[in-house]
Amino acid sequence: MFRPLELYVGLRYTRAKRRNHFISFISLISMLGIMLGVVALITVLSVMNGFHKEVRERILGMASHASISAYDGKLQDWQQAMELSREHPRVIGQAPFVEAQTMLTNGGNVSGAMLRGVLPDLEPNVSDVGDNMVAGSLADLREGEFEIILGKELALALGVGVGDRVTVVTPQIRVTPAGAMPRLKRFTVSGIFEVGMGEYDRGVAITHLRDAAVLLKLGENVTGVRLKLDDLFLAPRVSRELADMLPGVYRLSDWTLQHRNFFSALHTEKRMMSLILFLIVAVAAFNIVSTLVMVVTDKQSDIAILRTLGASPRSIMGIFMVQGATIGMIGTILGIVGGIALALNLEKIVAGIEELFNVTFLDPNVYYISKLPSDLQWSDVGTISISAFVITLVATLYPAWRAARTQPAEALRYE
Repeated sequence: MFRPLELYVGLRYTRAKRRNHFISFISLISMLGIMLGVVALITVLSVMNGFHKEVRERILGMASHASISAYDGKLQDWQQAMELSREHPRVIGQAPFVEAQTMLTNGGNVSGAMLRGVLPDLEPNVSDVGDNMVAGSLADLREGEFEIILGKELALALGVGVGDRVTVVTPQIRVTPAGAMPRLKRFTVSGIFEVGMGEYDRGVAITHLRDAAVLLKLGENVTGVRLKLDDLFLAPRVSRELADMLPGVYRLSDWTLQHRNFFSALHTEKRMMSLILFLIVAVAAFNIVSTLVMVVTDKQSDIAILRTLGASPRSIMGIFMVQGATIGMIGTILGIVGGIALALNLEKIVAGIEELFNVTFLDPNVYYISKLPSDLQWSDVGTISISAFVITLVATLYPAWRAARTQPAEALRYE
C-alpha cells in the first residue's frame, strides 16, 4: 500500500513544469490513447451486442427456446407433455407443432420449404410470427380449409400472393394404380410474413396443425411441443430438468443446440474483436513506459536526494507507479464516461449524421437490420475498465524498477 510520500511525490510529478513540457505532452498523449481505446472497446462491443441481440431475437421469433419431441418424429401423448412442462416455473408458454420438409410448386416455380403446422390460438405463446405479418394473420388459418402462410421471400420465389394456390409435395409415397406417387395437396395462400431472417422468410411455410397432420398422415400425433422460457439463457438447464420430470423417453432440444455453430461464431468474433481493440490500449501503455523512462532520466538527481534522505528503493518504485497509475486511471475514467455516453446515444448520433449528410449506412433494401443497434452491457464495461487499468499498471513496473535501482552517488556525481 502506498504511503503519503509516494502519493504526494508521484502526483506532483504528473503536473507540468517549465523544463519538461515534452514529457507532459507524451503523458497527455498516453492518457488520450487509453481513453480512445476504452471508448472504442465499449462502443464496438455495444454495437456487436446490439447486432447479436437483434439476430437472436429474430431467430427466436420463429425458433423455440426449447422443444419436446419423440425420437421417431411422432409424439403421441403431447397433451401430457404440455401439462407437465407447464409445472416448471421457468416455462411461460407451450404450443404443439407438426414439422416436415416439403416442396412447394406454383406453375414452373419450385422451392423447398419447411412446412410447419401450428394452432393459431397457441402459437403466439411461443413465437412472434403473428406480429410480423405483412398480409393476413394467423387467425386466418382454419382447420380443414388447407390454408397456408408463406415467408415473404418464399412467396416472391413462387410468384404468389394472398388468394393464390400452391401445391405442397411431401416426401411420403402413396401407391396408386398408376404407380408410386408422392403425397401432395393444394393449399390457398392466406397470409405472408417477414421476420427479417432469410432462413425463415425464404424457407418456412405455416399451416394449421390438423391440416399438416392430415397431409403427413400423423393422425392425432404431432411432431413435438415448443416451449417459451422466461429466461432464454437458461434453456439448457431447463431442458435437463424437464428431461427428469417427464415420464418415458423424449427428445429435448433447445435453441443453443439448434444454432450452436452460428452463435459460437458470433461469440468467437466478439472475443477476437475485443483482443484486437485492446491493442489500442496496449499502444497507449507503451507510451506510458516511454513517458516514465524519460521522467526517471529527468529526475535522477531528485531520486538521489530522496534516497539520501532515507527513502527506500520500494518508496522510489511506488512514486513512479503512482504517476503511471494516475495517467492510466484518468484515461480509463474518461474512456468509460465517453464510451458509455456514445454507446447509449449511438443510434441517435448515427441517425443525425445520416440526416445531416443525406447518406444511408445500412440500406434497408440490402440489409435486414437497417439501423445500427447498441446494447450496452455493464459486464463488458467492468471487464474493459479493469483490464485497461491493469495493463497501464503493468506498464509502470519496468520504469519504476529502473528508478528504484538508481545509485545516489552516481546520480549526484556531476551535480
